[in-house]
Amino acid sequence: MKTKVMILAALVLMFLAACKSNVKNSAEVINLPRVETPDSVSVAMEGFFEQAATDSMDIHSVMIVKDGQVIYSRWQSQGVDSVPHVLHSVSKTFTATAVGLAISEGKMALTDKVVSFFPDKLPAEQSEYLKAMTVRDLLTMSCGHDVEPSFRNSENTELDWVTAFLAHPVVHEPGTFFLYNSLGTYMLSAIVQKVTGEKVVDYLNTRLFEPLHIDKPKWEESPQGINTGGWGLWLKTEDLAKMGQLLLQKGEWNGQQLIPAEWVAEMSKKQVESINPGTRMEEAESKGMTLETSDWMQGYGYQMWRCRPGCFRADGARGQFIIVVPDKNAVIAITSDVEDLQGELNLVWNHILPIL
Repeated sequence: MKTKVMILAALVLMFLAACKSNVKNSAEVINLPRVETPDSVSVAMEGFFEQAATDSMDIHSVMIVKDGQVIYSRWQSQGVDSVPHVLHSVSKTFTATAVGLAISEGKMALTDKVVSFFPDKLPAEQSEYLKAMTVRDLLTMSCGHDVEPSFRNSENTELDWVTAFLAHPVVHEPGTFFLYNSLGTYMLSAIVQKVTGEKVVDYLNTRLFEPLHIDKPKWEESPQGINTGGWGLWLKTEDLAKMGQLLLQKGEWNGQQLIPAEWVAEMSKKQVESINPGTRMEEAESKGMTLETSDWMQGYGYQMWRCRPGCFRADGARGQFIIVVPDKNAVIAITSDVEDLQGELNLVWNHILPIL
């Protein structure tokens, strides 16, 4: 009898373990709900892809979410639905999210001075502008550099990136001069790691990725073991759509406030004047860039851009986008390998926006 009881108990434990495992596995593959694609959307997207091909734009994937449901998705070329895609600077929005969470947990503040986090890595002589640089200045790409530091591609593995950043000349008063600066985002990653004791990818895992049912992603690191912050994150198209939907819902997901609504509002609104990466404000006119034609002149938030149609986006080199369209209750996620990012956005405004 005793043996039978022990066998029965063992079987029950095995059954419970299997159930637990199945629940975990099912949670990991939960996607956004789908509905049948409306005919108008199918027709519009055929036009989108035909024009992209005519313009030699290598689009890898597009996913459109309307009212919380996927109404269209397509993968082609190098795009595969189950394979993470390089995001380039879309990574920045995830780093800014980590900053907002760390602030909400009382671990840091927007007004904290950057030098306060790294007293052992400061140059022997510190300018007043360097001393004045804050977390907010890093978030808005206005830390005061006249040119972006160039050491990110250095083969010198002994070079400490934080030390090199702090040694770079701060020519302008922080908060007054916009310069797209991926190493500034790296500094945000380094600060989050300093105050939380976790790499950004680990810090976000339980707070963001797991609740969204996103497998813990790969994120590149500096030689010092700090996530690169401004680039180097890999996610699937569906993951991008989920992040966009979370931002559209002001940080709320399944009844849980994953990101403070106030932080989403600050991230996504215009904080400073902006210009296309690699272009200076005084060059805009000569390059034919105006408020009417350029989506890079609509203003910059906290590691996010405003767009001409009144929406906001995360974007990355070669045409990676999370576009949030609040007045249409919609999200558009795109991966690609495209040279002309403005041309790609024009395709979105001309072909997708009208049918939302």
